[in-house]
Amino acid sequence: MSTHTTDTLPAPQAWALLLMRIGAALILLLVHGLPKLLHWQDELLRIEDPLGLGAQLTLSLAVFAEVLCPLLLMLGLFARLACLPVLVVLLVSLVLVHPEWSLEQGQFAWLLLALYAGLAISGPGPLVAQRLLYRSASA
Repeated sequence: MSTHTTDTLPAPQAWALLLMRIGAALILLLVHGLPKLLHWQDELLRIEDPLGLGAQLTLSLAVFAEVLCPLLLMLGLFARLACLPVLVVLLVSLVLVHPEWSLEQGQFAWLLLALYAGLAISGPGPLVAQRLLYRSASA
C-alpha cells in the first residue's frame, strides 16, 4: 500500500472522496437537476408541493439543490454546506412526497441520501478546485 499522502489524507482516500463527490453530483445533476431546469414550465405543472410553498418556489428550491449544489460539490467549494439543501430535498421527497415507497422503490433516493450525508460529514477532501487553482497560481 502506498504511503503517499495528498495533504492530510492518504492518496487513496483523497481520490475516493473525489470520486464520491463527482459521482453523487453528476447523478443528481443529470437525472434530476438539469431536466427540471431545462423543462421548467412542464415541471411547474408536475412538481409536488408538500410544504405549501407554491409550485414556483418549490421548483426554484429543488433546482437550487439539484443544480447549483451539485456544481459546488463537484468543485469542492462550500461542499459540506452544499450537501445540506440536497439532504433536505431528499428527506422531503422520501418522507412527505413518497411515504408509500418501499425500500426497493426508494433505493435511489436512499443511496443519494447516504452519499450526501457522508460527504456532509467528511467534507470534500483535499482535491478541490480552490486548492488546485491556488497551487497553480503560486507555482
